[in-house]
Amino acid sequence: MQESRRERKKLLTRRRIADAAIALFLQQGYDQTTVAQIAAAADVDPKTFFNYFGSKDEVVFEDDRYEEVLAAIRDRRQDEGPGQALARLVDGYDARVVPTRSSRDPAEQAALSRLILTTPALQARLQSLLHELQRRIADVLVEEFPDELDEVAAAAMTGSLIGALYQAALVSIERGQSRQQAQQSIRRARDIALHGLLSVPQAAQRKERS
Repeated sequence: MQESRRERKKLLTRRRIADAAIALFLQQGYDQTTVAQIAAAADVDPKTFFNYFGSKDEVVFEDDRYEEVLAAIRDRRQDEGPGQALARLVDGYDARVVPTRSSRDPAEQAALSRLILTTPALQARLQSLLHELQRRIADVLVEEFPDELDEVAAAAMTGSLIGALYQAALVSIERGQSRQQAQQSIRRARDIALHGLLSVPQAAQRKERS
C-alpha cells in the first residue's frame, strides 16, 4: 500500500509538471519557455523536472502508444492479411498520428497539435518518433506475415500509411479544420494509402460518379 501511495504521488507530480509545461507552451511558445519556468509553475525544483522528463519535448510526446499499436498487429485474426491488419490498427486507434493527451479538451488538443507542427524542434522530434514507429510496425508485420512480406514490402506498406496519415493531419491543422473534419480527412488518406494511388479517380471519372 505504501508503494502504491508513492506511485500515485509520482504520477500526480508528473501530470502537474506536464500540465504546467503545456499551458506555458501554448501561452508563450515552446522556444520561449524554460525548464525553470515550468518548474516554478508546477511548484517543484528544476531538478525534479529532470527526474520525470529528459527534456522539454518529452513533455509534449509523453503519451506514446507504440506497444498498443504493436499489440494490435500481434493480436490479429487468423483470416487477416497485412493490409487488413493495418486498416484495423488505424480504425481502432482513431487514426491519431500526432501524439495526443486524452485528458485535454478538443480545442486545447488542436492548439497543441498546431504548436507541434509549427515548431521546428517539435517537428523534428515528431519525425523521429514517426520513423521509429514505422520501423517497429514494419518489423512486427514481417514477424506476423513471414510468407507474405519481406522487409522491403513491410517498410513500403508502413511508410505509405503513416506518411499519408501524417500529411492529412498536417493539412487539416493548417486549414483549421474541426476535429470531425480532420477525422474525415485522415480516413480519406487511410483509404488512399490502403487501396493505392490508382484508387484516386481521374477528373472524368469523378464527373461520371457525381
